[in-house]
Amino acid sequence: MFSLLLLALSCTTSGPEVSSSPDDPEAPPALQPIRIGWQTTWATQGQLSVILQKTNILESLGFEPTFTGFSYGGPLNEGALAGEVDVLFTADQPAIALMSRADDWRVVGRLMYNRVGTFVPPGSPVQVTADLKGRTIAIPFGAAAHRETLSALSEAGLDPSADVKAVNLGIQELVALVGAGEKDGRWGTIDAGSAWDPAYAELEYSEVARTIASGLVTSVVVMDSDYVAANPEADQRFMQAMLEAYGFYRANTELANRWFKDAAKLPFDLEVLDRAASVEPNLTAARADEMRVSLSDDDMAALQRAADFMLEAELLKAPVEVAPLVAREVTDSLTPPQPGKVTVKAP
Repeated sequence: MFSLLLLALSCTTSGPEVSSSPDDPEAPPALQPIRIGWQTTWATQGQLSVILQKTNILESLGFEPTFTGFSYGGPLNEGALAGEVDVLFTADQPAIALMSRADDWRVVGRLMYNRVGTFVPPGSPVQVTADLKGRTIAIPFGAAAHRETLSALSEAGLDPSADVKAVNLGIQELVALVGAGEKDGRWGTIDAGSAWDPAYAELEYSEVARTIASGLVTSVVVMDSDYVAANPEADQRFMQAMLEAYGFYRANTELANRWFKDAAKLPFDLEVLDRAASVEPNLTAARADEMRVSLSDDDMAALQRAADFMLEAELLKAPVEVAPLVAREVTDSLTPPQPGKVTVKAP
């Protein structure tokens, strides 16, 4: 059934063959309502979200979408638990936290790779991660940046619990602190910080921070299993939509960046968004059939490491085995995106 749906998409811009009303065969096909939760200032997820809002991609695959914006993963999880969304775009740790609290949510595909980084003032004497011994690091506790910074410290031979002082500082407070400028190679009492894109990319681009370590996070698409049960193959069709959004983004990068910048009212240059997206292989793929929204074995291992870290950091009450929470088969039958068949909605 799903292969026929994709064939319909490849042959027409009018969408899949959804059954018309039996009382009126000429009536337009019925679309399935779907409520999408996205994070309004988070690149590169933001570009994909706005593409889905401004084009016919979801409608062509049988959906009638509504979008609800959230400031970050925590409120998005609460919205999911309150039944306000059917599908959401999120990072690895918030996804695991959600699925550990409610058994009706599953990962249905890969959203993107995104960067996190550990950085110091440009005038800091710190040149490598090992130089942070005895110093103070500001970290948004519980975020993927927290995990990656602690991992970088361990890889440098430091004991994160004994050799450095980690203080919990929210991303907005951290950006404001860095923006206030350094003095004697420090930001007040802080020697280093940890953040994710696009805030991290902006700090790099504006040269108010110097990176000493960076890492990648596997972010995911999470869908309500009850919604899928009520709307068969909705998970496959939605992930096909994500792949189509990537195809459009790859073919119209500057337009997608501008759409997102305008929607999010981001104050920085478009080059910051390019920097944030530089780690996403779908945007540099030589051919459309090289693009993917599936989760590789390495991605699965990264998700499990995230769950293990959350248990160690006491962000989970019990161990979580990630594999049963991921429906990898959802992305097995997707077809390469066709950006030339996507149309932009009228303003």
